[in-house]
Amino acid sequence: MKQDELCLIMREFPDLPLRDVVFRTLRRGIHLGLLTPGERLIEIQLAERLGVSRTPIREAIRMLELEGLVVMLQRRGAVVSNITSKDLNDVLEVRLNLEPFATGLACERIMPEALEELREAEKRFAEAVEQDDINLMAVRDKDFHDLIYKAADNDVLLKLIANMQEQMYRFRLEYLKDKDARESLMLEHGGIVEALRNRDRAKAEETAVRHVEGQRKYILELIGDNDQ
Repeated sequence: MKQDELCLIMREFPDLPLRDVVFRTLRRGIHLGLLTPGERLIEIQLAERLGVSRTPIREAIRMLELEGLVVMLQRRGAVVSNITSKDLNDVLEVRLNLEPFATGLACERIMPEALEELREAEKRFAEAVEQDDINLMAVRDKDFHDLIYKAADNDVLLKLIANMQEQMYRFRLEYLKDKDARESLMLEHGGIVEALRNRDRAKAEETAVRHVEGQRKYILELIGDNDQ
């Protein structure tokens, strides 16, 4: 089953170089749980599964390691990284500062057309919730926040957030499994859009903090301390 699904994912990137196709396929496989935390990524086996040589597999694994989705362990080689409470804290400690900062900047700098795009993104997320499609919800939640980061109009901030995106995506998927969490996200999205529309920076930042804290609390309770 895993092999079939990974091969289907490969077809989503027909126009990219093979290295990028393999990288995006394995990354999506990790996000979707087709490659599970602690699973070894054996080059020859993956090459056979995907019908490619070992070279693009090796390159993709190196790229996944840079994103924190894969770790290299002595005697085991490449392994899909676990989501631990420390990972969560490391990412969300930074996000708790960057998210309200980005939202506050966006509150001052967002253009009318970008605000309309954000409203549409809010609606598309709600539609994904109606469809009960977790992967689609995760994509559309990311789209919503990406519009805020773009509206903040700060290139250094964008680079900092980009470095955390993959870890954030994994946490996002876990959070969206909870139906109450989805309702909270929709309410918070609405609150952020309203605050941006009113140019209310304090309210926008407050809602952004609550938005991240809700995820932090839920994931900590779900994961526990896997380092113990």
